Amino acid sequence: MNRYSYKKLSIVLMSIAVLGSVLTGCGTSSKVSAGTSLTNTASASPKQLVFYSAQGYDDAMAKAFQAKTGIKVQLVDMSTGPLAAKIEAEKSNSHWDVAWFDGDATMQALDNEGLLMQGWAPKDASNLTQLGQSLVPADKAYYPTGVTAAAAIGVNSKLLPRSEYPKDWNDLLKPTFKNALAMNNPSVSGPTFPYVAGMLNLMGDTQGKQFFTSLKGNGMKVGETNDVEIKSLLNGQVKAVTIQDSALVAAKADGNPIDIIYPSSGVFTLPGVIAINKKAPNAQTAKQFVEFVLSPEGQKVMLDPKNGGGDSYFNPIINGVEGSSLRQSDGINWLKVDPVKSAQNENDIKKWFNDAIIH
Repeated sequence: MNRYSYKKLSIVLMSIAVLGSVLTGCGTSSKVSAGTSLTNTASASPKQLVFYSAQGYDDAMAKAFQAKTGIKVQLVDMSTGPLAAKIEAEKSNSHWDVAWFDGDATMQALDNEGLLMQGWAPKDASNLTQLGQSLVPADKAYYPTGVTAAAAIGVNSKLLPRSEYPKDWNDLLKPTFKNALAMNNPSVSGPTFPYVAGMLNLMGDTQGKQFFTSLKGNGMKVGETNDVEIKSLLNGQVKAVTIQDSALVAAKADGNPIDIIYPSSGVFTLPGVIAINKKAPNAQTAKQFVEFVLSPEGQKVMLDPKNGGGDSYFNPIINGVEGSSLRQSDGINWLKVDPVKSAQNENDIKKWFNDAIIH
């Protein structure tokens, strides 16, 4: 393991588990609770699939796949951090076939541990868009299923004149946003870490850290969840927030006075990623499931807010698949956050943010 020691990865994953994540799946059917252990018997049959997930539409996807194929799906639904830690803890006696959550840095860390099947391509992998293709790792250990922006700028259209809307990240340093901007803590909010890591990459480490330090000096507030930040935006405590764009789209879909701005210098990709266990008890069934997820039929399940809530407001990365009309699809400058580099620097970046911005 040339990039990660076992000890370092364990610390990263377990610390994520303790802090938790906002990316929480909400399925209920064919589901095993977070604290339930699976036995080898549960995944012994080739007509079963053990599915670890942190996606809002995972239960609906499990039901759709089971209805189509007759294959029983056993869903373990948890938030991303605890799910990754569970996979790590079970590495010597793994029970899962497929894992699915948001965040390629976390999935890359599992890949570096040698836990994922490499070198396999779904039959329709060539149908990924250019953005989708760019998110496939060289070893083909996991595949993107959709993408959101780790952070976009949401403004309260009743509090902020359109003439004062920010156009790029540095506009948030203007007096307009004095004590009137909020973001999440990257140690608590899953999407916020790639936003912070991406800004350090976009601006350079020194200037990127100075950007956040200046935001703090301008009175920026730091919370923990998208719901808290949106509530602050709507009740007038702040004029703008920088959070995952799907949360902003979902809030706007509920009729709230929110406008979403994608900064001209770019926003950072937060892909949903799906992978197969290197030691999958049901490898062929797992491949069939991944192909179903990436098919137009599977994407339709994902894109229905009745199935996924806010998670359904993602940007499709499969040719011919249309996303929600409520979210912007064109004119976004997508920037990839290197998952390998992000995973390497995760602990250091989170510690710096905690020491320099929160305290």
